[in-house]
Amino acid sequence: MNRNALPPSLVANLQQVLVSRKTDKEGAEEEGKVAVEGEAEIEGDEAEKGSRPAILVTNGDGIESPGLIRLVEGLVREGRHRVYVCAPQFDKSASGHSLTVQESVEVSSFEIEGTTAFAVSGTSADCVTLALSEALFSRTKPVLVVSGINRGPNCGQNLWYSGAVAGAREALLHGVPSLCISLHWKRDVSSENDLKEAVDACLPLIHAAAKDIEKAVFPQSCLLNVELPASPSTNKGFRVTRQSLWRSSLSWNAVSSYKHPAAGSFMANQQSIGLQLAQLSRDASAAGAARRLHTNKNVEVESVGTAGKPSSKQIVRKHYRLEFVEKDHEGGDEDLDVVALRNGYVTITPIALSSDMQSEVQSFVSNWLSTALSS
Repeated sequence: MNRNALPPSLVANLQQVLVSRKTDKEGAEEEGKVAVEGEAEIEGDEAEKGSRPAILVTNGDGIESPGLIRLVEGLVREGRHRVYVCAPQFDKSASGHSLTVQESVEVSSFEIEGTTAFAVSGTSADCVTLALSEALFSRTKPVLVVSGINRGPNCGQNLWYSGAVAGAREALLHGVPSLCISLHWKRDVSSENDLKEAVDACLPLIHAAAKDIEKAVFPQSCLLNVELPASPSTNKGFRVTRQSLWRSSLSWNAVSSYKHPAAGSFMANQQSIGLQLAQLSRDASAAGAARRLHTNKNVEVESVGTAGKPSSKQIVRKHYRLEFVEKDHEGGDEDLDVVALRNGYVTITPIALSSDMQSEVQSFVSNWLSTALSS
């Protein structure tokens, strides 16, 4: 009998431990292999995603406008680009090229599937300069900025008022090519389906622009102001045009009182409280302040004085609201934006940063368009 021999039960336990360790080691190696393969697959997906060019979308009508939502959905659906959105929180249609200075703007995340989106409490130009500063989208410089799809024409002299065009112009000032896209929206006639058709009509132009930007053959010294006719699905094709002198009529209409769209309920509550306090004051003292409200058509007159005595001063408040009213443009050169738009064409008007370059830019864009959409 070998006195150094281990008990059979202990030997069996040791063998089980060794087998278990071997199994665990093989399993860990297999898991590690799977993990590495998974990480490689994720990195491959990220690399594929990063290889797609980025497009920044903004507008003048506000981030919740159907035109912007439809356009972003179309870009995401086709999957050719990474899509980022930075647009005004509220309608800034006629804000021009104004920037918010000496005060802060509020930025809020906004949910649009397939994108990273932010709503900004400033103007369209604010949105673009903020987005391109990399403060919101770090290490993501878009190859193209698209402002739209906006409701209402921005052709002729209207583009100087347009917040949407200003967003595209701001991108150009930063060295980023840009398009401003608008639909000739007709009140009580146009519908959301027209916006869907507008997206279908302009997507080929957006894709052609992004592709040629990467090839360095896209016009670099101008923005393209794109106008779609009221019936986008029956358009007669794309046409390079010149900016006309046409503009909408400006109509100031008197209104009974001022109400900010976003503050209606707040002001109503404040007015109710104010009226109650005024009533208590009158009941408490006959000699207290008297409030009289006189209404003549849409002009409000408010006066404050001592009870029983005529007021020596009156505060007159009048409220007006500005509306853009379209006016007909009869005849004219077929190469003018407003004429071609009324005739059913999708107009493309190059807007150069310098008037000295306008004729050269016009010719360059015509040559580019003739090849870009045919390839």
